[in-house]
Amino acid sequence: MVQRTGHNAILEQLVADGISYMFGNPGTVEEGFLDAIREVAGIEYITGLQETIPVAIADGYARATNRPAVVQLHSGVGLGNGIGMLYQARRGHAPIVVITGEAGVCYDSMDAQMACDLVAMAEPVTKWATRVLDPSSVLRVLRKAIKIASTPPMGPVFVALPMDVLDAPNEEEVIPTPILNTSVMPGSQTVEQLAQILAGAEKPMLIVGDGVAFSGAQEELTKVAELVGADVWGADSSVVNIDASHPLFRGLLGHMFGSQSTPIVSQADVVLIVGTYVFPEVFPSLFGAFKQGAKIAHIDLDAYEIAKNFPVDIGVVADPKQTLLALAETLERVMTPAMKEAAASRARRIGEETDRVLKEALAADREVRTVVPMKAARFMEELAARLDEDAVIFDEALTSSPDLNRYIPPRKPGHFFQTRGGSLGVGIPGAIGLKLAFPDKIVIGFTGDGGSMYTIQALWTAARYNIAAKFVICNNYSYKLLKLNIQEYWQERGIAEHEFPMSFDLTYPRVGFVELAQGMNVPGVRVEKPDEIGPAIDRALATDGPFLIDLVVSNEVPGHKIGCKCGQ
Repeated sequence: MVQRTGHNAILEQLVADGISYMFGNPGTVEEGFLDAIREVAGIEYITGLQETIPVAIADGYARATNRPAVVQLHSGVGLGNGIGMLYQARRGHAPIVVITGEAGVCYDSMDAQMACDLVAMAEPVTKWATRVLDPSSVLRVLRKAIKIASTPPMGPVFVALPMDVLDAPNEEEVIPTPILNTSVMPGSQTVEQLAQILAGAEKPMLIVGDGVAFSGAQEELTKVAELVGADVWGADSSVVNIDASHPLFRGLLGHMFGSQSTPIVSQADVVLIVGTYVFPEVFPSLFGAFKQGAKIAHIDLDAYEIAKNFPVDIGVVADPKQTLLALAETLERVMTPAMKEAAASRARRIGEETDRVLKEALAADREVRTVVPMKAARFMEELAARLDEDAVIFDEALTSSPDLNRYIPPRKPGHFFQTRGGSLGVGIPGAIGLKLAFPDKIVIGFTGDGGSMYTIQALWTAARYNIAAKFVICNNYSYKLLKLNIQEYWQERGIAEHEFPMSFDLTYPRVGFVELAQGMNVPGVRVEKPDEIGPAIDRALATDGPFLIDLVVSNEVPGHKIGCKCGQ
């Protein structure tokens, strides 16, 4: 009688945990495992043509479902290729379980081809990394990995599985992995302290991130903001943590330079940080981010992030939803009529300013509505008119993101996902992951011409499995974000304006995105003029399968005149 091996045992465990997809790229040392997939019902293998693809698809799928996604990579070379996207998942708190095969424990002393310390490679970009050495501990370790990945702060984990360990007989029992309940809340005294400092604020501010959405606390957060009349700013905010069209929502703080965030944050006398860290910037302020004497409070399930970079007056390791609910109830009780009137007056002023900024942006869009090369806003305007509120967006448009969010504001939880973590190339595979999670919804992924080329092979995966996501490449023939960043660099260091580095330019040779897509059996169309927009969108939405739009937009950089080529 043939005994069950570790290959089948792992697959049975995944099915028991409700995991229906495995994303991966096959390799020699995983052959027995991959061969066993056909023998276990309930799980489908989704192939990517390069290791970044399955990791990025899993990232999108895990974010959409808020459940662990499983990725299979091949030994050290495959893990090495996937590390950039694992960093993305680590910074973005995506619950991904990565399993990687290797030749076998029996070969450890040989230092053979492709041998390496997989755990050491994975540790910097994962929440936890380990290697299984005993055939009787395969499922125990796998359940531990799933639990760690899905417990806040969520993140990717890594398990190395030697071939001889998986080939051995496995008699472990399959038990569904327990998912921990983290709905903890602080004591009443702490909630009272929070309420008192917020109630007495003259210029309160809320800084919110994706921990709000994870706990489903959007309604409670909005209630607190309305009660105290606070500006709401996003930081490490890539999903809907508050309706983006709410009058109190002011937008996102800077992701690159602290000099952009500090002038905003330093205006507040009381700051409540919820479900994020401060500050998610590449060059953050080393000191003085907050106003002198301002009261700072922080609510998060991730204790590491509280007071990590700046001291706080009240730090609360608790579930945002439960804490904000209690805080709102306490505020209604402790706020005097005068406090409530002052909060309402602040809210009106903030709403008027938010409305003014939006109207000015829309007016500016109208002035350039017919120019060629186009502004991305024209495309977003026409797309918005054709989408219902149930459409799902993956946004890696970067420099075109403000235009996208102006016409299709992120309003509905679970319907908007923005790139996070810093790795380019998540737009196309991320949208594929979302479509697998939401097969009955329209899913549109936005990316740039530069970013798309990191993972363009993902189109093949969409065609192979008929994953009907739609893709829009905002093509400005450049790394425009780098141009904007180097302008800031020049200004900070007093360097005179001059031509941008040639490495930022992608004009020659022209990348044929439609031709690339067609070569992978994904139909597409190039859009260069305003009158081509509507027909292209209609064709994309009517196509029963994936579709790509190569949207040519202006590469003009505001404020830059030297060597500037406005258009292509």
